[in-house]
Amino acid sequence: MTDAARRIAENVARVRGRIAEAAARAGRRPEAVQLIAVTKYVGLDEMRAVVAAGCAALGENRPQELERKAASLHDLPIQWHLIGHLQRNKVRRVLPLVAMIQSVDSPRVLEAVDRIAGELGRRAPVLLEVNVSGESQKTGLDPQDVEPLVETLERFPHVEPRGLMAMSSIEGGSDRVRADFAAVRELRDRIQKNCPDGVNLAELSMGMSGDFEVAVEEGATIVRIGSALFE
Repeated sequence: MTDAARRIAENVARVRGRIAEAAARAGRRPEAVQLIAVTKYVGLDEMRAVVAAGCAALGENRPQELERKAASLHDLPIQWHLIGHLQRNKVRRVLPLVAMIQSVDSPRVLEAVDRIAGELGRRAPVLLEVNVSGESQKTGLDPQDVEPLVETLERFPHVEPRGLMAMSSIEGGSDRVRADFAAVRELRDRIQKNCPDGVNLAELSMGMSGDFEVAVEEGATIVRIGSALFE
């Protein structure tokens, strides 16, 4: 094992330990939180090392990079998650490669995913991305638009909505971060009561390297970690 691979393995163990501690503080089981290793700007050797360390769920921001890396690492049992903005003209290339699209941020993208998943004869697991902070530089649905979209989900038989994804505010400190994550959980809980039959929004993808412990305390079932694993 190289020094870099050993460091990554230690980082994975450390992050899993922090997830477990945060889960315990919230009275939750650590197994209820999935760790996604974010591979933006990460090289192939580092990606092989994080998979060898037991983290085979990888999240990529850019469709083109996901396609390239998936081809290069086709020999590994990776579950790919697209976590960045998806344009409709990229859906056909990305969909066959991913276990989940976490960044559906508009009805038009949802329609494109449903149509192409139907052509491929499959159902596509997705998360609806919510711009909970309201920051203009972020993509995502306005929180008030999420419930009306959920009410239309029966129109998309080839999409399997599993929950919500969000990022916390860039500014505002830890109190604002916690408030953002709590708001996403409360939004999900409110919407879940009136979901169409067969729709279960159990997943909450919240939290990155700087705030994932707060996210776990507030109900995250998926955390997306980059620098804390690879630096």
